[in-house]
Amino acid sequence: MPHRPRITHVIYDLDGTLLDTEPLYRQVTTTILARYGVPLDPAVRAQMIGRPTSVASRILIEATGIPLTPEEFAHEREEALAILFRDVLPTRGARALTAHLRAHRIPQAIATSSSARSLADKRVAHDAWFGEFEAIVTSEDVAHGKPAPDIFLEAARRIGAAPEACLVFEDAPLGVESALAAGMSVIALPETGHETLVTSAHLVLNHLEAFDPAEWGLPARR
Repeated sequence: MPHRPRITHVIYDLDGTLLDTEPLYRQVTTTILARYGVPLDPAVRAQMIGRPTSVASRILIEATGIPLTPEEFAHEREEALAILFRDVLPTRGARALTAHLRAHRIPQAIATSSSARSLADKRVAHDAWFGEFEAIVTSEDVAHGKPAPDIFLEAARRIGAAPEACLVFEDAPLGVESALAAGMSVIALPETGHETLVTSAHLVLNHLEAFDPAEWGLPARR
């Protein structure tokens, strides 16, 4: 087993890591583009994943040339997503892992590129669960979004952790880059087809259920 730093705190990305929202983002974006006869290019979508809404919207508009401003696209997408988020489900193993670590008093935080409004929409169905995290940091809380390290460093600061003592779970390549830049250990949970984009992570898993806390010095599951 490779040497690993002593982990005392855990930080999660939100979209695609704790909540299965990525298919919803893809669905709404595809629907908007279809109105203009434009398909959603997987390469463009890969550039958008993990970025703050304003940045992701600008990337899409510049790549597709549809007659919307980034602000108009972002507004339309958020209005449609707000409805879909009411029924969004946790990803496989997310609730069980966070409950296990909470039971053993391991501090946990969320560091998400979501806006505060988007976060509020996602909390509707999961408010009690989200309330169990010691901190939640959004893109609006930091000067620079992912792939800059700011959001993970701020999450660590809020839960009183040194960066090297933090383990991060991320699904997006930009998020992996961000956490590594923050000096943290990173486990990637890429969606199918993006595995080669997260090879810099310390470990790559298919889902949180496959995570073995004991391998990282955290309390073992029973």
